[in-house]
Amino acid sequence: MRLAVQEQLLPGGTLQSRWETALAWGFDGIELRGAGGHALRERLPELRAARRDGVQLPTVCVDMDHFIGDFDPGRRADALANMATQLAVVGDLGGVGAMTPAAWGMFSRRLPPFTPPRPPERDREVLLDALGRLGEVAAREGVLLLLEPLNRYEDHMVNTVAQAAELAEATGLASVAVGADTYHMNIEEADPLAALRAHADRVGHVQLSDSNRLEPGAGHLDWAALLGCLEDIGYDGWLAFECRLSGDPARVLPRATAMLRSALRIAA
Repeated sequence: MRLAVQEQLLPGGTLQSRWETALAWGFDGIELRGAGGHALRERLPELRAARRDGVQLPTVCVDMDHFIGDFDPGRRADALANMATQLAVVGDLGGVGAMTPAAWGMFSRRLPPFTPPRPPERDREVLLDALGRLGEVAAREGVLLLLEPLNRYEDHMVNTVAQAAELAEATGLASVAVGADTYHMNIEEADPLAALRAHADRVGHVQLSDSNRLEPGAGHLDWAALLGCLEDIGYDGWLAFECRLSGDPARVLPRATAMLRSALRIAA
């Protein structure tokens, strides 16, 4: 397993300068953020130059205000188009895949008005259509489409690893996988380790943050147990920091990677 950090957590004006810092702080790669307006495609010259200079860019996490499960057909179509672009860019860079939730901040059954405007069966139709289309793009590009479950307050459709894995399986495409996030799992899973074990064959990427959304080690998650579980199920992919920080990045990020590397050595 290798450690990555999202690009916005690193200082520096270029990916090359951020890469030097990432290496010094104990990371093996940089996870990109995929803004709307096909912004990642516009960055291709920069990204290709960074790859030529040895920067490892394994994954992209979508960074938009509308997603593949949006209620509005136009916004949904735009999200699909942007995700297709991001998958193509990841393929061009020789990466692993691009990660998206069903939606974020669009609706929650735990907050008023409690009843979404679209019934569950239609939610499923919309998601399977999007996952199928994008899964075919991912297959052509040789990468993964990674569906991320979010907690109940951020999305009403896909909250658990089991739900994401079932939808991925329903597409019939090996190119559709689960992007598990330890923060959301901490909220939604009765037993996060059991959830990972039950769906090990569909876990394609893991994002890391602690119980309070801060960097690993700043909350109460049992990182030794989590990494031991990932080792047990044969996960050998990337572990990407997607978190807020409890202090100065130059202090807290090296501390977090040192803790995780120690736990990884024990797990191995």
